[in-house]
Order: sequence, then structure tokens, then C-alpha cells
Amino acid sequence: MSDTLRGLTELDRTIHEPARLLIVSLLYLSKEADFLWLLNQTELTKGNLSTHLGKLEQAGYLEVKKQFRGKVPWTLYRLTDQGRQEFERYRKAMRAALR
Repeated sequence: MSDTLRGLTELDRTIHEPARLLIVSLLYLSKEADFLWLLNQTELTKGNLSTHLGKLEQAGYLEVKKQFRGKVPWTLYRLTDQGRQEFERYRKAMRAALR
């Protein structure tokens, strides 16, 4: 087995999970996103999305900003520098393996 394929075993498991990979990919392409937009884009349930966002935040990959729009809570998410770096590392490993 080549070193490139062997590198797949070292992929970041936090990002590799399909729902979290989708979330990170969406946030990588946008500066920031609110919960409702992520909910619509991912088609996950509220609870499932919250759980995955929590795991990404715990890993230090997400920054969460809670504020209010009038009296309505509004939560924004953006990738941290660490989250961007880890996603770029993940993408490079996947590209190399799929060549």
C-alpha cells in the first residue's frame, strides 16, 4: 500500500464524519453562517446539527457568536484559523489519495 493511501488512516476523524464534513465544507466556502442557514443547507435535524456543531466547537474548529436580532436569538458560526488549516490538510490528504 502506498504512503498516500496509508495517510488516509490518519485523517482527522472529527472532520471525516459525513455531517461534520458537510458543515465544515459549507463554512469553509463562506465567511460565516447562521444556524438556520446551516440547518437548511445540511438538511439535518436541529438536534443533530447542534450536536455536530458542538463537537466541532469542542475541537476548536468553530467560533460561535450568539447575539440578538431584536428579541430573537441569532447564532453565527465561522471556522477558526485552526479549523481552516485542518480542513485544508484533510482536503490535501483526500486529493492525494484519490489521484
